[in-house]
Amino acid sequence: MKSICLYFQIHQPFRLRTYRFFDIGHKHDYFDDYANRFLMQQMAEKSYLPANKLLLDMIRKHGKKFRVSFSISGTALEQFEMYAPEALKSFQELAQTGCVEFLAETYSHSLASLKSPGEFTRQVKKHASRIQELFGQKPKAFRNTELVYSDEIGNMVYDLGYRTMITEGAKHVLGWKSPNFLYCSASNPKLKLLMRNFQMSDDLAFRFSEQRWSEWPLTAKKYLGWINAMKDSEEVVNIFLNYETFGEYQWAETGIFDFMKAFAANLIQEAKHQFKTVSEVSGKLQPVSGLHVPYPISWADEERDLTAWLGNELQKEAFDKLFQIEEWVKNSGNSQLEQEWEKLQTSDHFNFMSTKWFSDGMVFRTVNPFNSPYDAFINYMNVLSDFTIRVERAGASKKQTVDAPAKKTRTTAKTTTSKEKPAKTQATAKKTTAKPKAKTK
Repeated sequence: MKSICLYFQIHQPFRLRTYRFFDIGHKHDYFDDYANRFLMQQMAEKSYLPANKLLLDMIRKHGKKFRVSFSISGTALEQFEMYAPEALKSFQELAQTGCVEFLAETYSHSLASLKSPGEFTRQVKKHASRIQELFGQKPKAFRNTELVYSDEIGNMVYDLGYRTMITEGAKHVLGWKSPNFLYCSASNPKLKLLMRNFQMSDDLAFRFSEQRWSEWPLTAKKYLGWINAMKDSEEVVNIFLNYETFGEYQWAETGIFDFMKAFAANLIQEAKHQFKTVSEVSGKLQPVSGLHVPYPISWADEERDLTAWLGNELQKEAFDKLFQIEEWVKNSGNSQLEQEWEKLQTSDHFNFMSTKWFSDGMVFRTVNPFNSPYDAFINYMNVLSDFTIRVERAGASKKQTVDAPAKKTRTTAKTTTSKEKPAKTQATAKKTTAKPKAKTK
């Protein structure tokens, strides 16, 4: 029996408002509360709530035979609490079924793993703590932002206590190998890797409603037939998707909800395969081979690399300048600045600056609030300029606060030195006796 591993990513950024050059030094409200509220509530209504209801109904019908895995970014969790508490409640109901696993990731959907191991560690721990608080689960498996992975990142994840990580089944990494097996890191065989089957995943995420596609319309029986046609030796099919595929990227009118319901029912009825969570697959199977990934991969675009976020000079400059002030932010002792800096790390800000035009990127362009990559860059750099000024002022203010007591102590010590007191008394006495003599003359 093959293991069918369904994993869904949920993430919403704190989007920036239009921030002009003349706002620098005067306005410090960077985030578009109206847009964030509107888009979160729209996503909850069209995608999260109906999709969660569907999954809950399927679990109630099929019991533990239907299982899925989620990762929800910290910024999405915050917006659930702020703008769509009913959506958060529905995820908590799913958690209570015991059929849903929640994975760990970076709190702000950050690319910190590429720049700052310390910040990466801090965010992963913060996110895991939040997941346990909200859903009563301590994450056992890890997914990095946008499935970004390399040998070096894998070692950091292992050091944080995770023994399972999911990433992209990139062709240039797998070569002739199939993504339908459990692998491990070549540099650390104790870290198990689940590789996304991008063909099966993208058939749902991008091609499901495309009428020009040769396989349209995609039915549950056809999709299950593709799985049945795979080699008997293949052990797992990792179908990893953005959760917004259901209801947002693929509207309800396309039949995506009916497809998922029928697919699960048919698979369970045939009893040839079984649904498993990420950790269950990792615990059940043994790695067939080690994978060496010296350069980071991701699940974006045809290249499966980092160019969607760091592919041009605009993106690289913004990313570098953001992390140049990391030490200042953390030394400022200002929790508000630390939270804002965390939100500015969200990968979406850099994706909005992308100049790539691949078909996979169409999903991102539909939610890009800027007219061009250059507009996104200018807006972000204006925000970062004002933020940097505030960080510098906070650092200077803290330095003055720390230095002031030390100076006062030294002055007091000087005036109370026993050797200096007699000298000061003699000088005063000499000056006092000199005045009467001058008057006598």
